[in-house]
Amino acid sequence: MTADKPLLIVVGPTASGKSALALRLAAETHGEIISADSVQIYRHFDLGSGKPNAQELSRVRHHAIDSHEPLDTVDAAGWAQIAEDAIQDIRARGKLPIVCGGSFLWVRALMYGLAPAPPGSPELREEHAAFIEQKGRAALHERLREIDPAAHERLAPNDFVRVSRALEVFELSGKSISAWQKEHGFRTLKRPVRLIGIQHEPDHLSERIAQRIEDMFDHGWQAEVQSLLDRGLGESRAMGAVGYRQIAQHLGYEFAKRAGAAPEAGPADHHRGDRPLSEEELRAKIHRATRTFSKRQRTWLKDETIEWIRPADVDQFAL
Repeated sequence: MTADKPLLIVVGPTASGKSALALRLAAETHGEIISADSVQIYRHFDLGSGKPNAQELSRVRHHAIDSHEPLDTVDAAGWAQIAEDAIQDIRARGKLPIVCGGSFLWVRALMYGLAPAPPGSPELREEHAAFIEQKGRAALHERLREIDPAAHERLAPNDFVRVSRALEVFELSGKSISAWQKEHGFRTLKRPVRLIGIQHEPDHLSERIAQRIEDMFDHGWQAEVQSLLDRGLGESRAMGAVGYRQIAQHLGYEFAKRAGAAPEAGPADHHRGDRPLSEEELRAKIHRATRTFSKRQRTWLKDETIEWIRPADVDQFAL
C-alpha cells in the first residue's frame, strides 16, 4: 500500500529538471503530484513559474496549482496543511503522492513541521513598513544584526516579509527566530521520506537557467506580466518572484516600499543613465537573479539526505 511507503519528494534548484522527472514518475506509477511552488499555487502566474501546461495537467493530476487567487496569501504553514490533506486523499484512493517543487521552506514545513514561534502581528508589520518609508530597507535589515545575527546574515535586505517576521518574533517573545528554529531543530521527521533530485554541475545548471529564460520570453512572459499588472496584481506576493519582479520594473511598475515584492535596488538598477534596459539586458539581469536564487536553493539542499541522480541517468531512473 502507498501509505506504507516513504513520501516521495522530488527536489532541486530551478531549471534542474525536477518537474519533468516528477511528471514521468507519476505517469509510470499512477501517482499524483503535489506542487511545492510558492508561485504556481496562484492563478494566472503561468509562464514565469514554469507551471505545467494543459497537456501535462491532463496527463497527471496535480494539487496546489492554480488553487488560490493572486491576492490570497499562502505561507509555509498553510501550504503544508494543503499538502497533508492532499497526501491523505491520494493515499486513500490507493495512489502514490509525489511532492515536487523548489520552495524548500514549504518542503521543510511538510517534513518537520514549523518552529512554534509567536503568530504574526499585523500591527508590527505596519510599524516596520512605516519605518522603511522613512529610513529604507537596509536600515530595517540592520536592526536584525544585534538581535539575530544569524537571520541578518541569512536574509536579504529586500526580503521585507521575512525580515519583518524575524523582527516581530523577537519583539513579541524576546527570543530570536533563529533561536526558535534551533530549538525546533528540524531534526525529527513527521513521516519517512525519500528525497530525490537531479545534480548538475554549476556551469551546466547556469546554461539550463539561461535556456529556460529564453523559452519563457519566447512564449510571451513579458506580455503575461503586463497582463497581470493591468489586472492590478502588482502588489501580489507572486509578483515578487524572481523574473516577475524584474520584468514588472522593466515595464515601469514601481513597487510599494512596504510590499514583499520590492525592487532589489533603486531606479539605477533598471536604467543605465536615462536609457531603459534592452530586452537582452533584462534577460541577463533575470539570469543573474535566478542564479543567486539557485545558489540559495543548493545551500538548503546540503542540509538534507538526498538521492542524487546524474543528468545522464535521469531517463533510466525508476522507483
